[in-house]
Order: sequence, then structure tokens, then C-alpha cells
Amino acid sequence: MTDTRLLSQLVLVALAAWLVYLLAPILTPFLVSGLLAYLGNPAVNRLARWHFPRPLAVALVFLVFVLLLALLLFFLIPAMQAQIRSFIVKAPLYFDWLQNTALPWLQAMLGVELTLDVAAIRETLLGHWRQVGDWVTGFFLYITQSGLSLVGWLASALLVPVVTFYLLLDWDGLLSRALALLPPSRHVQAALLARETDEVLGSFLRGQLLVMLSLATVYSVGLTLVGLDLALPIGILAGLVSFVPYLGFITGLLAAAIAAWVQFHDVMLLLGVGAVFLVGQVLESFWLTPRLVGNRIGLHPVAVIFAIMAGGQLFGFTGILLALPAAAVLKVWLRHLREFYVGAAANRPVRKRRALRRPPP
Repeated sequence: MTDTRLLSQLVLVALAAWLVYLLAPILTPFLVSGLLAYLGNPAVNRLARWHFPRPLAVALVFLVFVLLLALLLFFLIPAMQAQIRSFIVKAPLYFDWLQNTALPWLQAMLGVELTLDVAAIRETLLGHWRQVGDWVTGFFLYITQSGLSLVGWLASALLVPVVTFYLLLDWDGLLSRALALLPPSRHVQAALLARETDEVLGSFLRGQLLVMLSLATVYSVGLTLVGLDLALPIGILAGLVSFVPYLGFITGLLAAAIAAWVQFHDVMLLLGVGAVFLVGQVLESFWLTPRLVGNRIGLHPVAVIFAIMAGGQLFGFTGILLALPAAAVLKVWLRHLREFYVGAAANRPVRKRRALRRPPP
């Protein structure tokens, strides 16, 4: 009977996953809204405990989200564009050094003749340098070329804050009504599973976001002090991809080392770049991750890479963003499912042996 019940539950989970896969094109604004509501709900609850009316608490949290979005749109993106443009303006000098100094040095060291058309690469890149600086404008032009795309983009943009507001307003009530759908005998087990899921998911989302922002700040400030022209783009990139173990460190170090060598041609400044990423790695390993994330997620690096690739294959960019939270939650659920199945299987023979040992009446 237990096996049949377990099989029916697995079938229901598979059907739910299949339904999510079919509805993936329209789920993006709801997933984003759910993520924002989950991130903002602890702050709303804390304000409510301070005797703020819940609608006012939701409005204040919304104001924080708007300020963060304004910081991104009006400060970070223009600053990144300015650094990229500055780098591209100096690109002719870098290509001249590459053609006249770096390439002959490589040929002499390796003893082979390298055929690299540096002039053609330079002309190609310099011919399109304005496109790099104006990528935001091009994005909006692409959207406006299609009326359907514009309507869909505007609908999603307007739907996200509305859905997020209502989710924040009634988050605890939604959880209570979801728990009421289960049989009363499962309420304690479901509450335990929900609490552990919240601990793991909260540790990852809130903790990992803080780790990423902290590392992006450390890398950007450190590379700026070194004098790198592309300090902000490389630092932010290294911080954002740091959710994959060592990927942010390796990617940022290689990109910054190449950019620093092309810009300065100085080994000492390369050592400065290495020191910046070494400090960031030490902070992440010994302070940021233990304090902000902890060891409750426990995903193997191979599992992290597979989850990201699987999420991107199934759901595109949204799947990449949600792959690791979903994998962390799935790990908790599978562990509880295994404990339930193994416990049920272990109890059946025990009851049978006890029944055989019972003395006859």
C-alpha cells in the first residue's frame, strides 16, 4: 500500500513538472514575482512585528527594490558603458603593441611563425565600437520593431510588480491555505519539510546574493585601485558568476590579467591583479560564505554545473537563474522522500517478525 501511494505521488510530481515545462513561456513574470516576494517577505514580516501595517511594510520594501533598480539603471550600466568605451578608444594602441611587440616575442619564444591578421581584427572591432557602447539603445530598438514583442515585454514588466505586491501582502495566508490542502495527518511532516526547505532556500538566495554583491564590490574596487580600464565590467562579471565554485575567481582573474597585460605591459601590475582576486577568494572562503550562506546546501560542484546547464537547456535564461535554488530544494525533498521510503520499508519486516514471535492464544 505504501509503495502504491509513493508511486502515485511520484506520478503527480512528474505531471506537475511536465505542466511547468509546458507553461514555461508564460511563467517567467510569475517566477520573478515569487522570487522577489520570497526575498522581501522576511523584511515585511519584521516591519509588521514592529507594528507597521502590512500594506505599508510592503510599500517600504517595494521602495527598496525600486531604489536598487534605479541604482542599476542610472549608475552601474552607464559607468560600465563609459569604461568599455574608454577601453575601445585606446584599442588601436593595444593592437599596435600586440602586432609589433607581443606577436614577435611569442614567435621567438615558441620558435614557430604565427599567422595572425591583427590589422583585420583591429579594423573589424574598431568598425563596430559604437555598437558596444550603445547596446542598451539597440535592445530597445529591437523591442520596438515588433509590436507583439513590445506588448509582451510591457505586460511582463507591469505584471511583475503587481503580482509581487499581492504575494507579499498575503504570503503567510497563501502558505496556510496550501498546508490546509493536505490531510491533517501530514501537517506536521509538511511543516517540517517547508521549514527545512525555507532554511536551505533562504541560505542560498539571500546569502549567495550577498556573497555575489560583496565579491563584485571587492573585485571592482580592487581593480579600480590597480588602474584597470575595465575594472567595473570584469569585477561585476566575476562577482555574478561566483555562485559556481571557483568559476568567478578563475574567469575574473584570467580576464583581468589579460586586460592588465594589454593595458600596462607590466608584471608588477599583474601581481596587483592577482592580489585583488586572492583577497576576494580568501574573503569568500573564510568569511563571506561561512557567515552568509553556511554549509546547509552542500551541492557538489559537478551537481552545480549540471543543474545550471540543465536549467538553461530546459528554460533558457530563467532556468539558469533558478537552477541552483531548484536543485537545493530538490535535494531536501529527495532526502525526505528517501527517509520516508527507507523507513517504511524497514518497518514492514519488523512488524512481521514481531507477529511471528507472538505466542499462540
